[in-house]
Amino acid sequence: MTKVGSELRVDGQGLPLWLLLELTYKCPLKCPWCNNPLDFDRYRDELSTAEWKDVLRQGRTLGAVQLGFSGGEPMLRRDLEELVAEANQIGYYTNLITSGMGLTPERLGALKEAGLKQIQLSLQAWDAELNDRLVGVRCHEQKLAAARAAKALGFPMVLNIPTSRHNIDQAADMLAFAEELGIEYVEFANLQYYNWALLNRSDLLPSREQLERAEAVVQATRERLGSRMTIYFVITDYYDERPKACMKGWGNIHLTIAPDGSALPCQEARVIPELEFPNVREHDLRWIWHESPVFRKFRGEEWMREPCRSCPERAKDYGGCRCQAFLLTGDAANPDPVCSKSPHHHLITEAVAAAMAKRSDRRLIMRERGLNLS
Repeated sequence: MTKVGSELRVDGQGLPLWLLLELTYKCPLKCPWCNNPLDFDRYRDELSTAEWKDVLRQGRTLGAVQLGFSGGEPMLRRDLEELVAEANQIGYYTNLITSGMGLTPERLGALKEAGLKQIQLSLQAWDAELNDRLVGVRCHEQKLAAARAAKALGFPMVLNIPTSRHNIDQAADMLAFAEELGIEYVEFANLQYYNWALLNRSDLLPSREQLERAEAVVQATRERLGSRMTIYFVITDYYDERPKACMKGWGNIHLTIAPDGSALPCQEARVIPELEFPNVREHDLRWIWHESPVFRKFRGEEWMREPCRSCPERAKDYGGCRCQAFLLTGDAANPDPVCSKSPHHHLITEAVAAAMAKRSDRRLIMRERGLNLS
């Protein structure tokens, strides 16, 4: 399957170009593919407004230019507009990554006035019943209303569609809505299987045939609309022969700050229990980025084992995903099992076969506080 329009190569020249602030893990939705930690309710000591502002200033000094306000649901932070205004004043290009819950016309107007540049809104299905069932909350109409209100205020928008076997066949309807509203970017983000998504993998993984049908719809729409809409079709790497260039390389361009102030090379990194993450309450961002052991651990190529170490493609995919390697093999330094050269690749083929053999009639494990997953 082709990935045209789905790849981006960035050389950050050693700078954290992309800063992601996970303002809170709280969220009104219960998405069974959420990338928040399984034990997200442990992290309740959120940074204060002043602490987040300090992070923003340090990030700009360090070279960050792209800024994402994320969660959980960032709209639950009442200081969001204040943080957006601070970020805009010091020169970030600001993105709001939201479910749309709480994104009222009044708050949209306040965010516009504060200088917010772009909104990424998630929509789980075009069919209201399916959308609401997948997230465990009645919210479809609120999401559509938020999208319309955002476009009425002139916000550039990314429509993010977390794609699974349940909703992938609605690609044409989703694209028609985006076209009608004048949405500039649509991302079919086929799920990556970490945390809650890994728990539900057999009930979420689409078939190859579904992916091919959806990709044909996407390609036809690209050809018809041309530059009027950019469509990203990010396939799950379970169906690829090579791993994705995860975060464009560990500690290469991306820096995530979790709600409690922990600094992470990616949103999923907490799944690797051997790692100790520095906290912005104890260390400045410059030390964290350049000197902390966790950001240096898988940076570059010295950590790589064979076949990655001698692979001519190692500078393209950076050895794949360290979190996926840990979750599937128990060792974060192992070659990513997605790669057909990996000695663990059988774990991927077996997972796909098991998912395709399984009827999707089991109840999905929803993201819920205090859920006992032992």
